[in-house]
Amino acid sequence: MKRLNLAVLSLIVLALAACGGVVDPVLPTAVLTPTVTPTRQPSPTVPPSDTPIPTHAMTATGGPSPTSIIGPTRTPEPVRQTPTPRPNPNAPRIEYFTADPAYVYPGDQVTLFWSIRGADRAAIYRLDALGQRNQLWNVEPSGSLTVQTNRRDRGTADFLLTVDNGQFYVEQLLSVPLLCAYRWFFAPEPVECPDAAAAESTHIEQVFEGGRMIYVEAEDQVYVLFSDGRTPAWTAFQNRYVGGQTPDEDTNFVPPPGRYQPVRILGVIWRGSDPVRNRLALGLQPEVTYEGALQTATEGQTKTIYLRSADGSVLRLEAQGRGWGIIGAP
Repeated sequence: MKRLNLAVLSLIVLALAACGGVVDPVLPTAVLTPTVTPTRQPSPTVPPSDTPIPTHAMTATGGPSPTSIIGPTRTPEPVRQTPTPRPNPNAPRIEYFTADPAYVYPGDQVTLFWSIRGADRAAIYRLDALGQRNQLWNVEPSGSLTVQTNRRDRGTADFLLTVDNGQFYVEQLLSVPLLCAYRWFFAPEPVECPDAAAAESTHIEQVFEGGRMIYVEAEDQVYVLFSDGRTPAWTAFQNRYVGGQTPDEDTNFVPPPGRYQPVRILGVIWRGSDPVRNRLALGLQPEVTYEGALQTATEGQTKTIYLRSADGSVLRLEAQGRGWGIIGAP
């Protein structure tokens, strides 16, 4: 086909030449196929192999984290429950161990009640203050036992019920609160127990510029309480007054208006002790006679004294004259 085209073209050239024109020969050139050079696109940045590809978008600071649509990447460990051990069906069982009354005064009786299963007999121990077993009663599987407490007991009366069927052993402690052996003569009652019942007798009291004096007939003793903040805060004197022999007062001393000289029992102590007279000064009112009460509480080597005052309040005298105060309002 190409040869035919060339032949035709040659004839045309010859014809033109014959006509006298000069024409430069035109040689056909094969049509070139354009080459398309593709533009090189930037390669996507591939993260290093040791950098994990995030599975969800990052959250801006301060905002909530989105919930992953693929769920957690780690399954949490299930919570392991510790099974509660079941009691051995072959072990004896204490159904109850109680006391009536629920609390007693030292020296009173208390009755214990109990019931057990899985054993033919049991034992009840009385524990001492150190928790040691010092009394024993062999008892039946169920029943009651009346126990006499001691007047010197304090705190609680403790009992231990033990059961042993030859294979298994169980026990249960029962503590019965002990009230004070004696009641206080006032309320609210102190935490400690009184040493004895309140001694009620005639009291004589007089208030001074620097404290007060109280005579307690039950002890035949005069308590002198100072309010100047010095030590001792209080002291006590044995009664020195003898009616008909000791002067009732100092007739040569006349107190100023509104002040009073102590007389008789209180006056003897006041006149006979310079420290007492100087610290108390003069009376603010005459002495008052009334029915008073005294009670003590001893803890170890410390004894605290409680006195009923003429106005109905209660005076608390700390051990060894360290201090005193009013603990009950009239």
